[in-house]
Amino acid sequence: MKFFVDTAEIDAIAELNDLGMVDGVTTNPSLIAKSGRNILEVTKEICDLVSGPVSAEVVAADAEGMIAEGRKLATIAENITVKVPLTWDGLKACKVLSGEGRMVNVTLCFSVNQALIAAKAGATFISPFVGRLDDVNIDGMELIADIREVYDNYGFDTQILAASIRTANHIAECARIGADVITAPPAVIKGLANHPLTDKGLATFAADWEKTGQTIL
Repeated sequence: MKFFVDTAEIDAIAELNDLGMVDGVTTNPSLIAKSGRNILEVTKEICDLVSGPVSAEVVAADAEGMIAEGRKLATIAENITVKVPLTWDGLKACKVLSGEGRMVNVTLCFSVNQALIAAKAGATFISPFVGRLDDVNIDGMELIADIREVYDNYGFDTQILAASIRTANHIAECARIGADVITAPPAVIKGLANHPLTDKGLATFAADWEKTGQTIL
């Protein structure tokens, strides 16, 4: 399973990238605003840092505007993925942009039907939002499983990019189900290394080692 980092913070991306934990990056207008950077400038810096797909999102609401913005964003670097919303206009933009050979990430997916028509429109990635479904008492993982089944039934090439990932359990479940990609904040990805029994074991080893009075260096 591929790991995308959901942030526009360069230092956080660089730290994970150095460990081989970054297969791509996703951004959105909220993350760009949080970074305080110009969208074209910070996106170019991210693209120069990582070799995988970097999602940059359009902000227009109409298909014509999305297509124009998508073409502009795509000039930043070859690894740009144009991110469009799962609306009828977004699907129109997806069809045009993917037809031009550009990677397209269709975002804000909350149903199997939405995922199905995004694949039909040529989406490179579909982004179902796990955490936001959980917030309204709908099982986000069930949606991932359902999309996986439908895509496998018909051989769609669209990759399932599980988004709104908030916990280590979300990532583990996505891996079990067969999501192609997860995108998560840096803190969630780093948290995968944590386990209370690891901490407990290290504390025991440290205490026992101190009793020996030895040093390695």
